[in-house]
Amino acid sequence: SLNFLFQVCRLVRCVRCPVAYHATDLCMAAGSVVLSNNSIICPNHFAPRRGVKNHEHVNVSWCFVCTEGGSLLCCESCPAAFHRECLNIEMPKGSWFCNDCKAGKKPRYKDILWVKVGRYRWWPAEVSHPKTIPGNIQRMRHDVGEFPVHFFGSNDYLWTYQARVFPYMDVDANSKEKMGKGVDATYKKALEEAALRFRELQAEKELRQLQEDKKNDRKPPPYKHIKVNRPIGKVQIFTADLSEIPRCNCKATDESPCGMDSECINRMLLYECHPQVCPAGERCLNQAFTKRQYSQVEIFRTLSRGWGLRCVHDIKKGQFVTEYVGEVIGEEECRSRIRHAQENDICNFYMLTLDKDRIIDAGPKGNEARFMNHSCQPNCETQKWTVSGDTRVGLFALVDITAGTELTFNYNLECLGNGKTVCKCGAPNCSGFLGVRPKVRSVNKGRKEDECFSCGDGGQMVSCKKPGCPKVYHADCLNLTKRPAGRWECPWHQCDVCGKEAASFCEMCPSSYCPQHREGLLFISKLDGKLCCSEHDPCGPEPLEPGEIRDEILLLLKENIKLM
Repeated sequence: SLNFLFQVCRLVRCVRCPVAYHATDLCMAAGSVVLSNNSIICPNHFAPRRGVKNHEHVNVSWCFVCTEGGSLLCCESCPAAFHRECLNIEMPKGSWFCNDCKAGKKPRYKDILWVKVGRYRWWPAEVSHPKTIPGNIQRMRHDVGEFPVHFFGSNDYLWTYQARVFPYMDVDANSKEKMGKGVDATYKKALEEAALRFRELQAEKELRQLQEDKKNDRKPPPYKHIKVNRPIGKVQIFTADLSEIPRCNCKATDESPCGMDSECINRMLLYECHPQVCPAGERCLNQAFTKRQYSQVEIFRTLSRGWGLRCVHDIKKGQFVTEYVGEVIGEEECRSRIRHAQENDICNFYMLTLDKDRIIDAGPKGNEARFMNHSCQPNCETQKWTVSGDTRVGLFALVDITAGTELTFNYNLECLGNGKTVCKCGAPNCSGFLGVRPKVRSVNKGRKEDECFSCGDGGQMVSCKKPGCPKVYHADCLNLTKRPAGRWECPWHQCDVCGKEAASFCEMCPSSYCPQHREGLLFISKLDGKLCCSEHDPCGPEPLEPGEIRDEILLLLKENIKLM
């Protein structure tokens, strides 16, 4: 409608800096304070208040690229952290910000995020619009740059800001690693709800994108369609003499001569039969490249990965899908094209290694295969076949593929020019970047945690030897000068006041108390019902003051029930 077009075109501008957004919730950064129809104060002007724990900047204890711990380079605007080696950069001097923050990327309404509250684990939540939250949440004190999030699993709310959240990704929705043994019911429920809501929002975005593309009649970027590889410069396309082409032992009378289920020696060795050499003659089923027996495919617009390719009909495992066709270039021309792309901010590459001296570049000229996206868990693979004496690259189905499914293959160590490009495939084993091997899921036989129970960071740990206790600590956090020997038990098991055996435990830190001293020092968290000490700020419409105990826990404490 005209009103919608007006809304999209109209900009609202920050009165304190040059930032501007389209006047829609889809574009405007969460935490913006609207002053009028065309003016706001953007989240860049957030100023943390001293003494407010939920205003403290926190970074994750693992690298966003490889997920390992160690010495990390931490962004000063958001929780992101990286190994310098994973980013392939020199150690920066002074302040450092990740690429997303440098590009001005901010959380937006309806985004699914991982949120940090006190010493709780990172918890999934959805960014809510201030107009849609309950009145008592609206009245809670909040500043410019803070936005309300609605926690999955517990149905609670909290005002937070960019330095304590990071995006929920496709890989999180598909991952089952966080649902392992020892996960409490509330957190498990939160993970399930977050995955469901994430997919729902993704579907909504995809529908909007498709409607927008249809309205604008958007088409893929132009390229010249060719049916066979075209050599460039001095690069050669080889053609073997008929006497040099291998002959198989199949017969024309066989049920499926040279077929997928046959014992054709040429097929086994990835040689295509030649119609003038194969004993099966015209009945030979191993001439897919020459006859261009491609599966029927169509180009379509994906939600977050540009254009893609999907099959129109079912494809069986092992079936030939299509050939990867393009210009065949040499190493020198390849380097020249990559350099030109980098100088002109071209980020899409279509190069695939043919052999040690030749590369197929399907960028300027190619066929539909150039639109096939990467996946760390693909349904197709590349195979290099010898056809009439020359090497050709075909894409074959790794699994049975149903009609309408996007076709993908793994670019890993195959395609050139991508460098450290973020991977958006969403597979459970996603490596995070193109050119990085997919994660191999390992089985964790131990029950020990991997972050210090005192400070929440990773690194070199000492572990509690009490049977069943998963807690680990930095020696410095416990003021230990050397690693404890023997059957050492962590301070979680001794009362903080008298040192006797603890009966009630804070589940956020090592604080614990015996029945005699626990009263007045613990409360039930509204987030997941766990027991917490006064050091942790709970969240919710009715926040507890430090040290305040709810009637339910007070009753339990008075009845001398042992709480774990």
